[in-house]
Amino acid sequence: MALFDYSGFNSSGKTVKGTIEASGKKSALDQLREKGIYASLLDEQQQTASRPVSFFRRARRIPIRDLASATRLLATLLQAGVSLDEALLSLTRQSAKPEHGRLFQSLRESVRQGHSLYQALRTQGRCFPELYCQMIQVGESSGSLDQVLLQLASFLEEQDHLRSRTLTALVYPLLMALVGSGVLLFLITFVVPKITRMLTDLGQTLPLPTRLLIGTSHFLAEYGWMMAALFIAILVMTQRYYTRPHGRLLLDSWKLRLPVVGSLILAIATARFSRTLGTLLGSGIPLLKALDISNGLLGNRQLQQAIEQTATAVREGASLADPLQRSGLFPALLSQMTAVGERSGQLEQMLLKVADYQDRQIDTALSTLLALLEPLMILVMGTVIGFIVLAVLLPIFQASQGIG
Repeated sequence: MALFDYSGFNSSGKTVKGTIEASGKKSALDQLREKGIYASLLDEQQQTASRPVSFFRRARRIPIRDLASATRLLATLLQAGVSLDEALLSLTRQSAKPEHGRLFQSLRESVRQGHSLYQALRTQGRCFPELYCQMIQVGESSGSLDQVLLQLASFLEEQDHLRSRTLTALVYPLLMALVGSGVLLFLITFVVPKITRMLTDLGQTLPLPTRLLIGTSHFLAEYGWMMAALFIAILVMTQRYYTRPHGRLLLDSWKLRLPVVGSLILAIATARFSRTLGTLLGSGIPLLKALDISNGLLGNRQLQQAIEQTATAVREGASLADPLQRSGLFPALLSQMTAVGERSGQLEQMLLKVADYQDRQIDTALSTLLALLEPLMILVMGTVIGFIVLAVLLPIFQASQGIG
């Protein structure tokens, strides 16, 4: 998509000018004609001229927590009657990170040159999500930018809360697995060889557990680097396979079939999709465009294909609920609540209720996952350590009995 500056006249003969976003000049002219505007001049904006310095072209997307905080502050300032220019200046001065301060300063300079906030956001490359830019455009068009910013802030805070909750729940078992694996690897590769040399010097037939322990220790000492290299190679090959369309579809469909984890992934995707779609529709964005934006946030190719098929069906005149139900991928609650919302004219409210329900399901799934992981990890580590202790003590017991 590109931005085009236009000037011309409307059906009343009055001169008009402005900026429009389109995929090309023909599309821009078609959009203007639909609005009753006849363009006499249409020029594509040169993005390289309006983009900020090279720092911003390389800048990554703003973290969702920082963006939510900045958005709520901007909304509060606008509601208090502060001009957009002054509000952006305040964001520049209050930014804790210098790169964010420079970004807001660049937005302010663009606004002062006569661009809308939406156009200023577009000049920053990928720093701002598509959803964010589209809702800002709707807010400016409808004259309710402060209200849209509040909606955006609430939406971003919910997304950050969901992400933080998921990461916090998984940090403990992952850390426990990492530390436990490191301790066991240290025991088998450094401590056990010294003990087993002493046991071998006893000159007696070693029991099976001890022989297995010695064999494992020797194998890791001899071929451990090969195992590490093989593991890294498998990770690299899997990542490359995942970048291909067929590979990503296969792996993403496999993820949804995993026990416990699959239901958690589906619940997170459904909550994210429902909340995004409901927020966009509540801001006045058309359904098809809202579906396209929401689809990009799912993070699972199989679910994305289902939404693409849903959008095609809606474009052909179907309701939203029917193709969602036919996909067989999303929870039945989503299609049921969508159908209720379409009949009652409260689709966005129903979608937000689905998101709230899925958030509670995520909490339950995380609790279940942790309830399974923690005792399982303790059991595995206890079994391995018990095996090592048994393998070391058995030959000592045998030797003491022989002496007796």
